[in-house]
Amino acid sequence: MGTTTTDLSPLWVARLLQASDSLYPTGAYAHSFGLEGLTQEGSVAALPALREFVLDHALPALAATDLPVAARAWAAAGEPVDWNRLRRLCQLGSALRGARELREGSEAIGRQRAALAARLHGGVAAEFERRALAGGWPTPGCVSAAIEARAIGAPLEAVLAGLIYSTAAGLVSSAVKLLRLGQNAAQGLLAEALNRVPVLTAAALAAGEDELGSFNPWWDIASARHEAADFRLFIS
Repeated sequence: MGTTTTDLSPLWVARLLQASDSLYPTGAYAHSFGLEGLTQEGSVAALPALREFVLDHALPALAATDLPVAARAWAAAGEPVDWNRLRRLCQLGSALRGARELREGSEAIGRQRAALAARLHGGVAAEFERRALAGGWPTPGCVSAAIEARAIGAPLEAVLAGLIYSTAAGLVSSAVKLLRLGQNAAQGLLAEALNRVPVLTAAALAAGEDELGSFNPWWDIASARHEAADFRLFIS
């Protein structure tokens, strides 16, 4: 899974920035991915606990689930495309999500991202969407991100860095709505998270397929309880 890119111009950078922007309508803004459940039960009530959750739970889990799946999907989407491998990675990426809310949230974002990539860029992205719809494949966000990266010519490390950014930024953005958290503190935490990109990327690329997965009952139970909460700001 070496790093290659089909486009040496800066265009893929601009397109990746577009896909990472809050204006990009994937629906990610509607999900807190378990953070609201954790705040409702009082486990994450202020910046120190939020920092521990993002840096010590969410990002290490990402390096053991979405990042290695995305890396494999990026490799499988090269020439020639291994469609059977991509179908299996879609199934694996979905199965690695423990709680139903988290799994369905990832798939909803992935479906929308795949549809947008197909519409905007065509090529492998359009064929992926066609096959996924026809075959009823789950479309986890990490696989859709990898397919989109291939469609725009982005290299592997950029795909993984983009996923780390979108995960950390999404959690921090949700926290601003859920906690007494100022913008400066939010950006400080996001900067801390991004400093871990090299370590998280290396861990993801070194992980064997039989090593993938994350076990965090604290997080999963809070997500499951959130599904039946009386009041919710977020879908997940």
